[in-house]
Amino acid sequence: MSLSLVAAFVWVIAANLLAMLPSNDNLWRRAYILIAIGVPLLGWVTFENGPWIGLICLAAGVSVLRWPVRYLGRWMKRKTVGEPAE
Repeated sequence: MSLSLVAAFVWVIAANLLAMLPSNDNLWRRAYILIAIGVPLLGWVTFENGPWIGLICLAAGVSVLRWPVRYLGRWMKRKTVGEPAE
């Protein structure tokens, strides 16, 4: 197993442990830190192991960080479709 995959597994375990700790800001600060670490890590995994393993790791990261991905999707939809009329 490559070092990049070991680092990705450590990231997943750390993300799950951080999600179990109580937080005042609904875990958003931790999510930003995990995203900042996870994006370059995902690039490293994809570079060393190929695009299929990279996609599997991307799916694992999205399953851990569900709410930031949902908010990003809603934001992108608002920007492309337009603001709802009131």
